[in-house]
Amino acid sequence: MKITGFIFVIVVFIVCFSEFCGGNEEQAVNLRSMKYTQRSKAEAMQWQAEMRERLFQLLKLDDLLSAKIALNPKIRSTEDHKTYVLSEMEIQSTVDRTIDIMVSIPKSDLDAYPAVVCIHGHGGDRRSVYDVDSVYKGFAAKLAEKDVVTISCDVGQHEVYEEGRLLMGERLWNVIRCVDVLQSLPRVDKHRIGCAGLSLGGEMAMWLGAMDERVQAVVSSGFLTMMDQMEQNHCMCWKFDGLRELVDFPDIYSLIAPRALQCQNGLKEGPKMFYPALAQAAMEEVRQIYEDLGAFENVEMDVHAGGHEMDLEGMMRFFENRL
Repeated sequence: MKITGFIFVIVVFIVCFSEFCGGNEEQAVNLRSMKYTQRSKAEAMQWQAEMRERLFQLLKLDDLLSAKIALNPKIRSTEDHKTYVLSEMEIQSTVDRTIDIMVSIPKSDLDAYPAVVCIHGHGGDRRSVYDVDSVYKGFAAKLAEKDVVTISCDVGQHEVYEEGRLLMGERLWNVIRCVDVLQSLPRVDKHRIGCAGLSLGGEMAMWLGAMDERVQAVVSSGFLTMMDQMEQNHCMCWKFDGLRELVDFPDIYSLIAPRALQCQNGLKEGPKMFYPALAQAAMEEVRQIYEDLGAFENVEMDVHAGGHEMDLEGMMRFFENRL
């Protein structure tokens, strides 16, 4: 009886374990159902259009895309710098909500300027990207000094402000509204708009470049990785319902193609962070769609000697070439 009972327990364990493994295997198959794979140029563009539509639905931004919301800009204060003027402003993000932004305008008299949306990471705010003593190295200020119009807003929220919205959707919409502001400025060259960010800012630069085709050049610093890596030791604010079932990060980056993309990862990033080796593997997946669209030269990986920081020199070189 003891042996029979023991055998019964073993059988039950094997059956349960098999069902458990089978369930995990089935779940794994259901993840990343729209992974990008090699295809023709026409098929690649069709994949991008369908992916963008589905992601906008998941992000709960459909209604805002079709709404015509006036910006209603209001200047709160200005700072006079040597080569540019930096203004703090308020604009309308949605019908019911306003946001604060920073905008720099060069003092030179060029007919048209390139422009860059500059995005901070966790723990920062719209002013952080102008701070030369931070991990951002004042990259927004550096661009402003080079006759580039810059704009920044706050994306570090961890609460949803409007009922029925999504955290990542609200963050993305705010930086899309920054592009709207740039498009409204008469001396901004609408064909030379870029975006750049570090960490969470690198993530939002990815999202902005992927979802807003008005952005022509993207620098995503300290973020390129895979979603499995982000499930551990990271803020889970990147994740929302339906995302992993549809894509992984290389697929979102693939929506930027054939427009210019630079991803930055530092050699001092540890294995649990934005590890360059993992970033390189993810970049190989991103390169596929650039090849399919005949734009392989428009994507680059910048592995620099630093850590979780903006590679200022690499970013400046990229934008000088691309914008």
